[in-house]
Amino acid sequence: MENKTMMTDLYELTMAQTYFDSGEKDKEVLFDAFFRREPLEAGYAVMAGLDNIIEYIKNLKFTDKDIEYLRELGLFSDAFLDYLSNFKFTGDIYAIPDGTPVFRNEPLITVRAPIIEAQIIETAILSYLNAAICYSTAARKVVEAAGDIKVMEFGARRAFGPDAAVEASKCAYLSGVAGTSNVLAGKKYNIPVMGTMAHSLIQQADSEYEAFLNFAKSYPNNCVLLVDTYDTLKTGIPNAIRVAKEFLIPNGFKLKGVRIDSGDLAYLSKEAKKMFIEAGLDDVQICLSNGLKPETIKGLIDQGAVVNSIGLGDNIVAPDNARVGCVYKNVAVIRDSEIIPKIKISSDAIKTINPGLKKVYRFYDKESGYAIADLIALYDEVIPEDEYVLIDPADETNRQKISNYIVRELHEKVFESGEYVYETKTLEDSREYCEEQMQTIYPEVKRIHNPHKHYVDLSEKLLNTKKEMIMNIKNNI
Repeated sequence: MENKTMMTDLYELTMAQTYFDSGEKDKEVLFDAFFRREPLEAGYAVMAGLDNIIEYIKNLKFTDKDIEYLRELGLFSDAFLDYLSNFKFTGDIYAIPDGTPVFRNEPLITVRAPIIEAQIIETAILSYLNAAICYSTAARKVVEAAGDIKVMEFGARRAFGPDAAVEASKCAYLSGVAGTSNVLAGKKYNIPVMGTMAHSLIQQADSEYEAFLNFAKSYPNNCVLLVDTYDTLKTGIPNAIRVAKEFLIPNGFKLKGVRIDSGDLAYLSKEAKKMFIEAGLDDVQICLSNGLKPETIKGLIDQGAVVNSIGLGDNIVAPDNARVGCVYKNVAVIRDSEIIPKIKISSDAIKTINPGLKKVYRFYDKESGYAIADLIALYDEVIPEDEYVLIDPADETNRQKISNYIVRELHEKVFESGEYVYETKTLEDSREYCEEQMQTIYPEVKRIHNPHKHYVDLSEKLLNTKKEMIMNIKNNI
């Protein structure tokens, strides 16, 4: 992976110079990365981007050229630049694994490190998280809407550049799509590559039939024809049937499928199916595409559309309301081995952070296997295994006693004293894990419209710590 140490905001470096000058470069701190609202109007998000963060941290180093560039800016002292020339990450990182369903305010990444190290890595961590979680969550919303219908990711040409296209393909596959049209992503991550044809293949031929026939001759074992270039029902389907009967079947092959990319997809798919049945081609598959959204897919299914697979592009690589909004906040400092919580408060309650070193737990119902709630607690709390009282942080009178559960800590240690200690997961591992974990989330949380809010509660100890810190600050203003 390319060294991306310089992918940081200037103020991270000017703050680092300030810490260095004031003798605080070795001051140990804690930062949390989290989002405040579930993105994309979903009831959940899918954790992603940890794989990139791992490689980024492994390669963290300012090169001689980096130092020379910084020197030319005229903002940094020679002593500070000498410090950066030997810079490496020496701290701890805890993270929720890629593929985990995650929710508001949960620390996705916790960094414990000397202050300069913790600050310099902020920008890259947020960049990786914001992009990857956007793609993975958008893809999962489509997969959930499609149900048993296979989803293919076709979004490379709609992405914000080649790197983003490959990242989107990877995250979409993590979240459950069957494959991608992106050949580079297929090569790099061993993702199944899929595709049909473009309208241009048909337009440049003397006739639609000729284009179909030529393609069938090149790919008789995998012949999927795009049938809406001129008229789906008047020419596209008839020409597809003709190629099947005149070339494919006589030569021992069959027409695998057709793709419809425009028009009334529900109506056209049903009529196309009728035509195939009448022609004795009952097993021809129908793929629908054309900027489909989860809402559109659900509508097609409700209307009885005949669809065996879906091709998605725009609404994975660049979905509506795409902002995830991950932030990175200082939650504690460490003095003489004591963890001292820190807090940022705001008149906007959603921006008041949860202080201290924390752990995230998920409670699963023993009988159904569904996730009942998540709990954010201080690191030294012991969570009982028999019963627990959940407290709504927005209304402390709203309390619920739960029992008959299994509780699991979500964080795993990734780096310890700068050394990589995580059990590396392959993309296939994370994909299988994601599917397993998504099955534990209530359907009401995953629904498209007005999803139910998954409970994310704070422990009583954390709530009291937070309230005390807020009151102390307000009393001293």
